[in-house]
Amino acid sequence: MATQADSPPAAALAERYRAVRTLSEAIAAPLSDADATLQPMPDASPAKWHLAHSSWFFETFVLRDHVPGHRLWDESWAFLFNSYYEGEGERHPRARRGMLSRPGLAEILAWRAYVDEAVVAALPALPGPVLALVELGLNHEQQHQELMLMDLTAAFAENPLRPALWPGQAQAPAALAPAMGWVEGRPGVAEIGHGGTGFAFDCEGPRHAVLLHPHALADRLVTNGEWLAFIGEDGYSRPELWMADGWAWATDNGIEAPLYWQRCEGGWTRFGLDGVWPLAPAEPVCHISWYEADAFARWSGARLPREEEWEAAASGMDPAAGRQLDGAGPVRARPASGTGLRQMFGDLWEWTMSGYAPYPGFRPCAGAVGEYNGKFMVGQFVLRGGSCATPRGHMRASYRNFFYPHQRWMFAGLRLARDL
Repeated sequence: MATQADSPPAAALAERYRAVRTLSEAIAAPLSDADATLQPMPDASPAKWHLAHSSWFFETFVLRDHVPGHRLWDESWAFLFNSYYEGEGERHPRARRGMLSRPGLAEILAWRAYVDEAVVAALPALPGPVLALVELGLNHEQQHQELMLMDLTAAFAENPLRPALWPGQAQAPAALAPAMGWVEGRPGVAEIGHGGTGFAFDCEGPRHAVLLHPHALADRLVTNGEWLAFIGEDGYSRPELWMADGWAWATDNGIEAPLYWQRCEGGWTRFGLDGVWPLAPAEPVCHISWYEADAFARWSGARLPREEEWEAAASGMDPAAGRQLDGAGPVRARPASGTGLRQMFGDLWEWTMSGYAPYPGFRPCAGAVGEYNGKFMVGQFVLRGGSCATPRGHMRASYRNFFYPHQRWMFAGLRLARDL
């Protein structure tokens, strides 16, 4: 569940509602029904499932529970499009979402229109706590917009033709990245976690004190060129650089480069939603697992940041800065520019060495929406900063993303840190 010190007025929320829902459909606009049904792996979901699940969220937790007389579009769809809410009953197995050839994409879009009309009509009469649920649903849908882009990349990468969903334009090779610099963090007691006004997910609080030891953060993300040097020095075949679980994962799966990289006669290429392109050395390395990021940091004589170091450094910075998702189209991280700490927001999610665990005093909210974050606080690592696929306006310094250490289909890179 979310905190909501300030629920936006109904009129402003209606405008935001339309904008968020429209972006989801714009992302899906180029898709055929077959495209929208593909599930490339159990961790991913079909695009039409994302479109349907976000509508199920609004119809269930807002319309069904708080709008008297609302008629569900199809009662059986709750089984199809519930994700993991045990309080909402049984659901279709996650790994088999790609078998849902029906309902089709057109019918799901019609359902979305039905839900949208009902939500917008109901907004003026909804009390503050229910408006907060709508705000939670919009932030939830923004998460699914990024998931859609991740999952579509994975799906199109499975096609031997390596098609582009949004054809890109050839760009002049970026200049070499500036030499990596270091910015000292402030040691001592600091406070992290969401506090005050505005939306936040429950896992971002409570705000609490942490002790920062002397440290420094790299002033930019690690680049493709630096990753090529890691490969050139046999980084994927040196067990001393890897955690035991990571070494087993890499060797068992034949991992020798980031996801979507391919070695060709003329060098390396990378695949994205804009198709296949030569690898640009100055761009930040993307689609790496925590295991890979940790091994690279050790090879570099450094480490990954702790999440409290990252948040303390990012506090006061503009979360709307950097390359973030502004509309449907190719998503691609950009080389760093400027001075000081760069690329803190946007471009790529940054792995940290911090396990995803509850903050002191954390309590999940009551009811089914209390399952949103808390029950996943085991076995995962925190990422910070957002990415080029994160919708603009969705980020803040306290935001905590989380994935398992072997996963790498998200838009994830790394920033180095070191002890002083």
